[in-house]
Amino acid sequence: MNSLKAVHKLGLIIFIIGFALFLSMFFLGEYELKEDQLIENIGKDKYELIQEPIQTVLSTTYNSQFTFISELKNAFSAANDKLKSYYEISSDKASEIAALSENNTYKADYINKSFSESSEISDWQLNQMKSYTSWMEGRSYESKEALQKELEGVIANVNASIIGNKGFSNETIKNTTFSLIKKADVGTVATNPWMWLFLAILLPIIGSALYLLPRLKLQKPGIKNDGTFHNALKSRGWLGMLVGAFLITFYIFLYFYPSYMISWVQMVDPVSLLLSGNPASQWFLYGFLYTLAILVMGVRMILKYRHSKYQMIRTASVMFFQLGFAFLIPEILVRLNQPSMDFKNMWPLDYSFFFEYRLDNLLENGTLGIFMLGWGIALFVLGVPIFTYLYGKRWYCSWVCGCGGLAETLGDPYRQLSDKSLKAWKFERISIHSVLVFAVVMTIGVLYTYFSGSSTLAGLNTYDIRAAYGFGIGAVFSGVVGTGFYPFMGNRVWCRFGCPLAAYLGLVQRFKSRFRITTNGGQCISCGNCSTYCEMGIDVRWYAQRGQNIVRSSCVGCGVCSSVCPRGVLNLENKDPKGRLNQPSLLGNDSFGVNN
Repeated sequence: MNSLKAVHKLGLIIFIIGFALFLSMFFLGEYELKEDQLIENIGKDKYELIQEPIQTVLSTTYNSQFTFISELKNAFSAANDKLKSYYEISSDKASEIAALSENNTYKADYINKSFSESSEISDWQLNQMKSYTSWMEGRSYESKEALQKELEGVIANVNASIIGNKGFSNETIKNTTFSLIKKADVGTVATNPWMWLFLAILLPIIGSALYLLPRLKLQKPGIKNDGTFHNALKSRGWLGMLVGAFLITFYIFLYFYPSYMISWVQMVDPVSLLLSGNPASQWFLYGFLYTLAILVMGVRMILKYRHSKYQMIRTASVMFFQLGFAFLIPEILVRLNQPSMDFKNMWPLDYSFFFEYRLDNLLENGTLGIFMLGWGIALFVLGVPIFTYLYGKRWYCSWVCGCGGLAETLGDPYRQLSDKSLKAWKFERISIHSVLVFAVVMTIGVLYTYFSGSSTLAGLNTYDIRAAYGFGIGAVFSGVVGTGFYPFMGNRVWCRFGCPLAAYLGLVQRFKSRFRITTNGGQCISCGNCSTYCEMGIDVRWYAQRGQNIVRSSCVGCGVCSSVCPRGVLNLENKDPKGRLNQPSLLGNDSFGVNN
């Protein structure tokens, strides 16, 4: 017994050492940017623009990625400032063009007269002005002052477009900086990725295995929740706060500052090259770590719930779908020069499914691409209502979904932190259905733009709606909050309050499904385990005490409430839809009907 405990502690020590090495990689880069690397990345024309301000960077070796990134961004900013001063159109041109007008009517010929000098700058200015004023041709104004004001607005828009057309936009700087830092990195991680993959990834996995496996001998089968609410990791203690802070910080860097994660990306480069033949990006790193988290914590889940066949099979299912369908198959498809696709993901969770670049990519890839498009549409049009009718939303949320898989494995230690209050339930219904409506409106706008070519629908810019959804829901809600808040609000924050697919599945489950959780109220001893460990914030005990079926739209059918019940009161069933609702409530040995 003592030897098993020693192995248990050794595993924890090894894990901590490996995780510390993982964090240390954040500071181990060494960067030497070469001129040919810069030209290859941004092109000869733009290199001439940035050549002067970038000279200091090209002649310096940096040991700090923070300094290197700062110097790179300063060089891009200086190049943009130089570009703006070179191409900017003076607002005086507005009065000059307006003065040429006859009867306060605008004509393109006035621009030709104003921009009469023959030079590259004037040619570009001339073409931009003509493009931005084409809608004004032949239009009459009340006065020259009114025409001048309109032209001043046009000139302001042209000047604002300079960076996008000629220079380095914020998005371009973000992507270019990431690519340049990756190429310029000559540090220990870049030169020894396999070694660091072992030290920072495999070592923690070995430590986790040594920490988890002794539980097979140290604990008998069955769930042990002793001291859960006195545990610093599981009850919003200092350790849980650190874990939450790390997860939130990780997602912020992933979505908004990926350039600072280069050493981690370098570490998984060999794995990406083996699978897809392409260098790793921050998204490959994310998928790699995401999959590992589900696999390692999935083993923990199986050990913890090894008394329950349902839990073991369900956990194995999410591990299988994440590893195969979400991680390996998309990478292998890329190696085969086919469109990458996670066949288990679907709209509206996969909110970019109908974006033009996705549709064009699928349609341009012949039979397989068209099949993928049809599969994606059939999955949410036919798959959701059919399978949810037969099995409830658990067929996806608890057996297939990657978000649910991470919540059930990595997030399992925090399931008891979900808010069971009526206030939380009311907010949940408003929040999750609002996101669903947002997703539908955004997708309608995307499809309208795709088929019509117009970016304006009902007075709204469809690209702005898409960008707002991507930032607010796709990044902040589902990532930063959805996962980062596990130690604060429980493991199903995203699934409960934000996932539009969960909302869609829930609507079907609530009103047309064979699935329900039946309760034997006469056996309930009101211990409260079921409610405590319900990750979706359902007060299961309230239903159990009354012998009422649980048919809540939010229920993901994870079955943990049944697994933690000491009396076998709860049972997950798929039966005839008749009788799901209006079940009698128990009062002692008697029952009385309840009418909705």
